[in-house]
Amino acid sequence: MKAKKLTALLLTAALCLSVLTGCGNKKDDKQTKTTSKVIEIDLTNEEYAFGVDKTQPELLEEINTFITDIQADGTFDEICNHYFGDGTPVAIKSAAYDESKDQLVVATNAAFEPFEYVQGDSYYGIDMEIAAKLAEKLGKELVIQNMDFEAVCLSVGQQKCDIAMAGLTVREDREEYVTFSNSYYNASQRLIVPSDNTEFDSCTDAASIEAILKTKDKNVKIGVQLGTTGQFYSEGDAEWGFDGFNVETIGYKNGALAVQDLLNGNIQYVIIDSAPAACITDSINKMQ
Repeated sequence: MKAKKLTALLLTAALCLSVLTGCGNKKDDKQTKTTSKVIEIDLTNEEYAFGVDKTQPELLEEINTFITDIQADGTFDEICNHYFGDGTPVAIKSAAYDESKDQLVVATNAAFEPFEYVQGDSYYGIDMEIAAKLAEKLGKELVIQNMDFEAVCLSVGQQKCDIAMAGLTVREDREEYVTFSNSYYNASQRLIVPSDNTEFDSCTDAASIEAILKTKDKNVKIGVQLGTTGQFYSEGDAEWGFDGFNVETIGYKNGALAVQDLLNGNIQYVIIDSAPAACITDSINKMQ
């Protein structure tokens, strides 16, 4: 009987030790989770606008008037507050495309929070809320077509869509496919690094960040969203006056995939637009 009790006590002690050890390992695992941070310095200055079908000059005129109106009456600020302030994002539904109906067909890449993204069967984002109000103003049914970013302007140029609304930076090469509306948002590129990276802590402007990046070679990988200013900035672009860097630029379908690869240790940096950079790092860090 005593032997059985002793055996039971030993087993209980072993079990407790195992549980404590397991808990300790979980805590250590949590502590070693990698997170990311945004270097809060603008690397570029650019303007967002909507890309309109070249064969619809009357639509361009209506859109420019609409942009002026929503900026003057506070509607644009209210929409931005849904994503940058204490407001609540509005779910936007897309109708099914139907040639027989009077529709506003919007081309977007819904992986660019807070300008356009998907939750469930609804669209959200600054551009998507503007699209809904624009369609209402025009008395048309809203159709949203989600596609790769590189196809957004092309689809409008081929008259498959009426307007591109995808956090589009005004660029001369995109004017081959679309006519840009008046600008509605000033944007910039920012650098994302692992949270324990300290090499940019003393930087005070874009030049000081670029000075560090220019010391890197092809062993260093920078992640970007394909077709965006971040890619042009990293690779170099004569139109923009970007020298680029002697690194390997890795393209992704969206910024979230790039940041996740950064956390997985496959790349060293990410360069994307400032507003999506903040949203993506905050969202992914919360999941770590």
